[in-house]
Amino acid sequence: MLKIWSMKKEQQKADNADALSGKKRKVKAAELRVHKDLAELSLPKTMKLEYADPDDILNFKVIITPDVGYYVGGQFSFDVAVPQSYPHEPPKVRCEPTIYHPNIDLEGKVCLNILREEWKPVLNLNAVFIGLQFLFDHPNELDPLNKDAAKDLSDSKRNESSRRGKTSFEQNVATSMSGGKFGGVEYTRVLID
Repeated sequence: MLKIWSMKKEQQKADNADALSGKKRKVKAAELRVHKDLAELSLPKTMKLEYADPDDILNFKVIITPDVGYYVGGQFSFDVAVPQSYPHEPPKVRCEPTIYHPNIDLEGKVCLNILREEWKPVLNLNAVFIGLQFLFDHPNELDPLNKDAAKDLSDSKRNESSRRGKTSFEQNVATSMSGGKFGGVEYTRVLID
């Protein structure tokens, strides 16, 4: 994993090289904090990080492959953009694929309390990743962004004991994960082949 001290050494080397060429680049506080967060990170087997630009640690993807719950068999990627004001402001997180989930709307916005009003500078990227994983393990119909999916989940939970086979919510999740279309929405195929 990335180490904060190696980053400082790299910065010193870059500063020395830039001093010779007349340029100077300082490491931003957000970059230092992200390096610290990543150094302390211990991702479960259901998550991985990908960087489009290895030199830009403030923008990356987290890929979640749930191993329990309604979304088993799918792979979900989230764009993570860490602002320069981090850790005083939370990272911006957006789900890339269009999915059927009570806490993720069709535009990819994520309803997770620590990404909004409950964010505190003592929280870190690990807390965000655990929160995202939790949304797949236990979708919350009581705090929805996708009201149709939330109502479907709530109704399915209420009627679950009297039904045999898959509930309506389970059927809709399965259809959406396979790239199906219903309710006028075409969903992104997220099933792992």
